[in-house]
Formats: sequence, structure tokens, C-alpha cells
Amino acid sequence: MRVMSEPWVAIIGVNEDGPTGLSEASRDALARAELVIGAPRHLQLLGVAGAPWPVPFSVDPVLQARGRRVAVLASGDPFWHGAGGSLMAALEPGEWVSYPAVSTFQLMANRLGWRLEECLCLGLHAAPLTRLRGLLGRGRRLICLLRDGAAVGELGAYLAGQGFADSALWVGEALGGSRERLVKIAAQEAGNMSFSAPVAVAILARGAGLPQASGLPDDIFDHDGQITKRPVRALTLSALAPRYGEVLWDLGCGSGSVSIEFLLAAEGSSAHAVEADATRGARAEANAARFGLGHRWRLHPGKALDVLDNLPDPDVVFIGGGASEALLAALWPRLPQGARLVMNGVTLETEALLYAAQARHGGSLLRIDLAEMGPLGLKRGWEASRPVVQWSVVK
Repeated sequence: MRVMSEPWVAIIGVNEDGPTGLSEASRDALARAELVIGAPRHLQLLGVAGAPWPVPFSVDPVLQARGRRVAVLASGDPFWHGAGGSLMAALEPGEWVSYPAVSTFQLMANRLGWRLEECLCLGLHAAPLTRLRGLLGRGRRLICLLRDGAAVGELGAYLAGQGFADSALWVGEALGGSRERLVKIAAQEAGNMSFSAPVAVAILARGAGLPQASGLPDDIFDHDGQITKRPVRALTLSALAPRYGEVLWDLGCGSGSVSIEFLLAAEGSSAHAVEADATRGARAEANAARFGLGHRWRLHPGKALDVLDNLPDPDVVFIGGGASEALLAALWPRLPQGARLVMNGVTLETEALLYAAQARHGGSLLRIDLAEMGPLGLKRGWEASRPVVQWSVVK
């Protein structure tokens, strides 16, 4: 292996205009490369011989060529849903240099006259359409990369199923190239047309999205009755205080409603849910997937006491069920300084546990008494729910 005094990997952004769109620096890096790696489409656009990316995608071919000059081809901007981010996990700063081209997001925004800073840009070519669930709202503008032409129809059907059938879609094929085509349709019409890759879709959403406040309706989750009810969930999430990038433990997750709303409120956060009942665990996992959160929500089957050692250090912990003195005794030493713990109790035994824990560790206790209107003979009256005692503390 020969030692190089300059980066050995050149990441080159390629668009549908092929060599015409390459900068002088990109051309020079491509000319000096001993090995070119890219998607077959990119290799064909540039008219170069090279090695195609393996399927499923892996950066191993690049790493195995360490010591040679390698050119890596990527779509548009390599660091906007491109191969650049995948490579960074395995390369040191001095090993690579990037030559970005105009991204598909930029091309679409410029075709439509949209302010890019006011758009959400999503890579749905390798992610489920459910990622849109918590992002859709009246007037929201999104630009999405899709897997292929058939995915346009799938997107339209998904939007219609979420109540956004009247949303306007602009479908862009081969943007920036000689085959470019831009078609405007309604979401409900997408399944009636055929499109070819590469394809991107701009969405002007028309419909009512999810409420942005804590406490989503109970019936939006699949559950068997074991769910933290909406008003109590809203108070619980207020106590949990979701923040960007935090790690939540949801011990005794039930339907998963609390951890799902936590993730919806805190971008970049992740949840580790523990549930001893296999049926409930599977149901909670499916709920998280329907909200497009499967990549940030992970189920750990079993009892909390048995799996604590397998969980990453938390920033926040919620105990919704299965609390015991043994669990608290094992849990408290695991909490990092500054971690927040919220625990709800309904039974007298759990209340007693919370009173003792608050006396020992501090924090605050809140008793939640709620009543809802219900029928009372031919009239109406208040139906009281079981009181909930909530302990919240910062270690």
C-alpha cells in the first residue's frame, strides 16, 4: 500500500445532465481515479467503466480499495440523502473530498419557485411512506425522493388514506436532464399514471394533520384498553419534557402511546420500550411503525428488571406499569445524573411505593382526578376515573 499525502476518496455529485454538469474539479478527480464506484445509472451517464454499488448497498468496495485513488459517484449533493453520509462512518477527515452538484431538492424548488428553507426534504427512496405521518399538515410543502415510478402511485394512495387526497403533487422525472418531465396531479390521481425513475415528488399538503399538542386521541392507537388515557398522557408528556436527541426508556409500554408521542415531540430522540406481554409488545411495535417511527422506537420483550442491563443509558424514563420496589432499587443506580424519571400509579400499593420513593429521592407528587360527562339515566352526570398519582424527579 502506498501512502498518499492527499485524500484518496473523491465523492462526486452527478446529475441527469451527465458530464456537462460536472465542475472542473470533479472532472479532474474523475480523470485521476484508478477505480470508479457508483450506481449503474451514474456510470452510464458519465460514460465511464467502473464498479457498481453492491445490492444491498455497502461501502465495503470503497474501503477495500484503500491505498488507490477512488472516485465515488453519488446523486446531486452526496451529503443530502446520498452516499456521502454512509461513507463518513468509515473514513477519517483527511481521507476524502467531496464535489457536490445541485441536489434534486434544489432543482425541484427552482422549477416550482418554492423557498427551499420553507420545505421539508425527505429521502423516501429507502424509507417507508409512514415517515410522512407526523409531518403532514395544511399548507405544508414537502419534496420527496422516491424509489421508482411505481412509488408515485403508492405515495398518492398513502396520502389519500391519511385524508390528504386533494393534495397537489408535482412529479419530476429525470430533473436536470434531457428526459426531464414535470407533471402536476392530485394525490388521488397518482395511481392512474405511470412514471419512470429517477423520480421526485413535491407535495403541497391539503388536509388536517395530527394535532401538535400532547395527548393524541386514544383511538388513534391500537390498544386493548391498557393505554395511558389522553388527559393523563398529556400531563405525563409535560412531565417527561421531551427534548431533541434524548433517549427514553418506556418501561411497561402497553400500547406504546407515551413513547410514540415523545418521539413525535422530540426530533432526533429515540425510545427503548419494554413490555412483558408479547401481544401488547407486538401491538405497540406496530403502532410505532404506523407513525413512521420504527427506526427510532425499539421493543425489548420481557420484564424491566431482566432487560435493564441491555438498554443504553437514558435521559428520561417513564414507568407506566409493572412498578415494584425491586425495580426502583435496580433502576435508580442506572440513572445518570440529570436524568428525569416519571412514574404513574393507580393502585394503592403503587401509590405507597411512590410516596416512599419521593421521600427517599425527592421530586414532586401530583394526584390527577378526572371526570368525564356520561349518561345518568335519562340525564347526564360526571363519571369519575380512577385517580392517578404521578411522581416526577430529576436525579
